[in-house]
Amino acid sequence: MNDNQIEHQKSLFIEYLQIEKNVSSLTVTNYKEDLTHFLKFLQAESIDSLQQVDYAVIRVYLSMLHDQQLSRRSISRKLSCLRSFYRFLEREKLVEANPFLNIRMPKTQNPIPQFFYEEELKYLFEVSDVTTPLGKRNQALIELLYGTGMRVSECEQLNIEDIDFSLSTLLVRGKGRKERYVPFGQFAFEALNDYLNNGRSNLSSHKTEGSHRVFLNARGGPLTARGIRTILSKMVEDAALTVDIHPHKLRHTFATHLLNEGADLRSVQELLGHEHLSSTQIYTHVTKDRLRHVYMNSHPRANK
Repeated sequence: MNDNQIEHQKSLFIEYLQIEKNVSSLTVTNYKEDLTHFLKFLQAESIDSLQQVDYAVIRVYLSMLHDQQLSRRSISRKLSCLRSFYRFLEREKLVEANPFLNIRMPKTQNPIPQFFYEEELKYLFEVSDVTTPLGKRNQALIELLYGTGMRVSECEQLNIEDIDFSLSTLLVRGKGRKERYVPFGQFAFEALNDYLNNGRSNLSSHKTEGSHRVFLNARGGPLTARGIRTILSKMVEDAALTVDIHPHKLRHTFATHLLNEGADLRSVQELLGHEHLSSTQIYTHVTKDRLRHVYMNSHPRANK
């Protein structure tokens, strides 16, 4: 295999994703990993060029993925990446055809998203020591994540100038660098205001002077996504909760609670920054389960 030529084609595709498609950095990382995985497979099979890939080669590759016990979701992601890659190569006349066009994606079953019940959230909101700078930051962090449904990557990149206290809204930069405005409530308003005015300056250092990131770590640097996950895990531990937590669980909780209280699906879609309504519809499964539970426990003739 001409490694230099293949790597050049791979680089052209990554540039296309970043510049023309304007995809997120996480998507670029995933595509790089998927492409590297596939190219190593071709090398092991002594396939010298991308032009040689056909239906038979793809079936061998899929068989290998199944042998590695990858989930259907992971296999679908890899196939989607390779289909896009070959579509790009075909457009640039680097291959004659896209061999992935007629490959069926494995059916995936979307898991019902996990969420917090209000009683569990109550303990999380009471665990931070809001007399300390770090406690003020942690309180603002969890109030904002739950109060807006932001992704952890969006929270990580939030700048001070993105906050409009007069309208209680945030300018959020989502996937594909798409921007949206998201409102936040009184609890988040007070926690964020307290942190910015009475806590953040105690965390900042000369190294980060001029930094516009809202959330800082204990050393004064910008708080990373990994740091946010660590903070939330510690809050669960301090609250003596026996539940798993990840920032996306707060996002799931935000959406579920809105729908449970009667919010329409389109509004929740816009607040979450979902491009397609189908991404938001997964939360209706949760609310249907809740409705069934309420009915079975409340209707006089639901049970004997």
